[in-house]
Amino acid sequence: MKKIALASLVAAALTTACNQTKTTETAGTEAAGASADSTKGLPGLFASYWEQQSHLDPMSATAQGDHRFDDQLPNDGTQAYRDTLRSFYQDYLTRLEKFDRAGLGDNDKISYDIFKYEMEQRLAGLKLNTWMLPTNQFWGLPLTLGQYGSGEGNQPFKTVKDYDNWLGRVRGYTVWTDTAIANFRRGMKAGLVLPRTLVVKMIPQMRGQDIVVTDPTKSLYYGPISRLPKEFSAADKLRLTEAYKKAIMTELVPSYRKLGDFLEKEYLPQARTSSGISAVPGGAEIYKYYVANWTTTSKTPAELYQTGLSEVARIRGEMERVKNETGYKGDLKAFFEYLKTDKKFMPYKSPNEVLDAFRKIQTTIDPNLQKMFGRTPKTKFEIRETEKFREASASAEYNGGAPDGSRPGIFYVPIPDASKFNTTSGMESLFLHEAIPGHHYQTSLQQESTALPKFRRFAWYGAMGEGWALYCESLGKELGLYTDPYQYMGALGDEIHRAIRLVVDTGLHTRDMTREQAIDYMMANEAISRDGATAEIERYMAIPGQALSYKTGALKIQELRAKYSKQLGSKFSLSNFHDELLKDGVMPLAVLETKMDAWAAKQ
Repeated sequence: MKKIALASLVAAALTTACNQTKTTETAGTEAAGASADSTKGLPGLFASYWEQQSHLDPMSATAQGDHRFDDQLPNDGTQAYRDTLRSFYQDYLTRLEKFDRAGLGDNDKISYDIFKYEMEQRLAGLKLNTWMLPTNQFWGLPLTLGQYGSGEGNQPFKTVKDYDNWLGRVRGYTVWTDTAIANFRRGMKAGLVLPRTLVVKMIPQMRGQDIVVTDPTKSLYYGPISRLPKEFSAADKLRLTEAYKKAIMTELVPSYRKLGDFLEKEYLPQARTSSGISAVPGGAEIYKYYVANWTTTSKTPAELYQTGLSEVARIRGEMERVKNETGYKGDLKAFFEYLKTDKKFMPYKSPNEVLDAFRKIQTTIDPNLQKMFGRTPKTKFEIRETEKFREASASAEYNGGAPDGSRPGIFYVPIPDASKFNTTSGMESLFLHEAIPGHHYQTSLQQESTALPKFRRFAWYGAMGEGWALYCESLGKELGLYTDPYQYMGALGDEIHRAIRLVVDTGLHTRDMTREQAIDYMMANEAISRDGATAEIERYMAIPGQALSYKTGALKIQELRAKYSKQLGSKFSLSNFHDELLKDGVMPLAVLETKMDAWAAKQ
């Protein structure tokens, strides 16, 4: 999975729109929201939208390289802010519909369809009362602010003005916290509250030892001061150091402490014991929206549940076949344990040996990639070990490069202990998904396509984006991988994990499946620890529907490939299919299928 960063407060807190997952990966150094294009017509409409959106959602603007609003943090939890968004989206939808779609060129038709879908989804999201749940243990501003303010994220800390800008955002956070608490209280009165098990996880997050401090120099937010540029004057260094110490002790620490105390003393006693969103007032409608939003389809939870059961059964059958192929005599559960614990699957002595193993995967697939793709990214690519300060809680992830080429795309691998890094954990499938040709190809080609309007260059739809990355895992054998049955078993483990998600996410939110039942189901069908399964299930409880996007998108891409291969016969080119699939960026699956059908008709 790509690293999820909630820079987009609009999408996260109000509409949970699809593009919320990609803000960190699309960060660039160019001014993505620079002054609106004066061109009239549809391009002018899109440019005007992007400009206004950047004003309304300044943290996303920062992530995308537009640094005009780096000192701003809107209070997105207010009714006034939601009303502003509602008018904004409706205005642009109305203006869009004045254009005659039939008279547009092919690419403008795609832009029209994506934009219409996006405006309609955002408006639908604003009808829900999810603003009464302003943050959770998985994402929300209290977590995102740390990513920005540590000095290691999207917020720039290069000039004196950059440092002053951050202080403006800190002041905004104090106000945001008070509003968040008020919204939580509204939810308590309405019965729209988070599950108790999630709130229990949130409280220590608000009281982290680098968050609620007595010494400001020990704060996460002191990081930028620890790295003050040498060229700053002595006066600026002194002023900023004192200002940051004051901001930490008088604004950040009190805000986090206030939120933590509220969660423990007021909210936790009223948190719900149920696991699924269907237990709250309006929960069925909320989940219906989330399912449509994350899958970008009209599939029902019942359909997705049945698809999940079918896929779990199919993949288990393949796992049984591979187990038997290795000569292992025990059952599948015992085989899982064998793969996780046998020392022969842990051959590495140093982090560099692990990184070299991933580099060997890249070397292996390179000749075959040239047969599968006619268009490849210009953005450079690197494999790096995840930084020590965050490796304990990090997953392997891809961080997109800068659109202007100033920063490479990076595949990060956490290696807390190289001697415990397991070769059967799906290293080959992980590389195909997170790195090449998965997220690196898709993200880079999209950002490099300057012909696309900015709302498409920096868009994110998980159904297509994560669907593509999961589809890339299925290319392993064609790319020269999965020759070792144990590595192939790891790939099957990755795939069944996504199939299980279809069962447990819909089960939790529409079938009264409990947290404990979901954890047990996951552990019965894949090689995962109880702690790992618990973290996964609680993620699905916190962000209903998001986990449905992966398998839904991958199955659609596989379905399209099979359809065109049969339809075109000898005229079908896998390389051309892949190039066409990626060249216009991510989009809702229905828009993708319409586009691909038109492509196939021209072959």
